[in-house]
Amino acid sequence: MAHSLARGGRVMNQPAANQAPMVAASSPAASRTNTRSSLRTFLDLIKFSHSIFAMPFALVAMFLAARQTGEGLPDAAQWVLIIGCMVSARTFAMTFNRLVDRKFDAGNPRTRNRPSVNGTLSVRWMLAALVVSAAMFIAFTLAFWGMFQNPWPAMLALPVLGFIAFYSYTKRFTWLCHFVIGASLGLAPLSAWVALVPPHGPMLSTQIIWLAIAVTTWTAGFDLLYAMQDIEIDRRDRLHSLPARFGPQTGLAVSRLCHGCTLLALAAFGLAWGGGVALGVVYWVGWIAVAILLAIEQSLVKPDDISRINLAFMTINGIVGLVFGALTIAAILLA
Repeated sequence: MAHSLARGGRVMNQPAANQAPMVAASSPAASRTNTRSSLRTFLDLIKFSHSIFAMPFALVAMFLAARQTGEGLPDAAQWVLIIGCMVSARTFAMTFNRLVDRKFDAGNPRTRNRPSVNGTLSVRWMLAALVVSAAMFIAFTLAFWGMFQNPWPAMLALPVLGFIAFYSYTKRFTWLCHFVIGASLGLAPLSAWVALVPPHGPMLSTQIIWLAIAVTTWTAGFDLLYAMQDIEIDRRDRLHSLPARFGPQTGLAVSRLCHGCTLLALAAFGLAWGGGVALGVVYWVGWIAVAILLAIEQSLVKPDDISRINLAFMTINGIVGLVFGALTIAAILLA
């Protein structure tokens, strides 16, 4: 094709110089490239790699549930469904958070360049991701009903999605928000247990409740450290966090208290108080490793120095989950 250009009173026919690039840009190959780029940007936005934080605790619950039901080991379908529920639920929660917090993120120098703020990812794209992740989560929970005759995951799917979405609003009205996000991750082992044990046994065991408490306090503790980056911004925007409300010294002290409670809860979990699987020396090696890692994490952050917060928050916590998960699962298999 050619297009007409009016120049100096004459009409000239000239080839469309940029026609080929326009065709290329709309080609299926270009569209696939754009989709892959958006997906990579989205996964980085929601910190998809941080799924590793709570995943090991859900897998520990899965192995405990297999022992409870007499199956010995989880089967392949249980692995797929538990991991699928974990990943889709976390993707839903993080996408929801990024959507509803865009206004606050835009005013924070630390977050103003997020793709959800600067337009790299459109609201429509993120809404689609939100719907897809919620649908996937519900589909995975329904599969427990169809494959294992357990209706509880499907019955609780919407309340769980509602609770993990609710966290995003808590910072608007309470400094207890850190414990709400803690409880959101604490649902991971409880949910895995409920998905695999009923109708074969009790809805919950004391041992799995101790594990949920440990995850809740661990998460609240490191979220308190993370919140120390935004104390002045939170005060300016009238957002609520414990460090912003009571100061960095108190925030750090409560974080350390939370991690102390984590170690106590993990000790109760290992001792199987209230019944459960008594774990041996391998577990206690893991417990000592977690105690050392949490002490290192706390030593990296000071009220007047948060320069190493990323090392404390991202790296150390990832190692905590991996070490605890691997050694606890080994201990369960050996028990």
